[in-house]
Amino acid sequence: MGSALGAVGTRTILDPQCGTTVIQCVTPATVIGGTDNLTVDLSKFGCTNIHGILGFVENTTGEVVVQEQPTTSVSSSTLTITVGGSGTKRRTYIIFAY
Repeated sequence: MGSALGAVGTRTILDPQCGTTVIQCVTPATVIGGTDNLTVDLSKFGCTNIHGILGFVENTTGEVVVQEQPTTSVSSSTLTITVGGSGTKRRTYIIFAY
């Protein structure tokens, strides 16, 4: 998956019992909260929409992780994530897609 921010790593876990694909997106440490957006092509994971998303930010690189929610929208199987918070930090998003 790519974005204006460069490569964004993903990992998927399929939970066949609830029909949900869990997608993990980890951004580079150069992402700016409240400014940057990234996109996820859900169709690459066999999905068209999301149930929800959890966002986390590393306040101290690799050490302190706290919850930070983004704003999202889905159009034509493309999820747009608007990064929440502030500051230039690495973010991790757990996406529950279907």
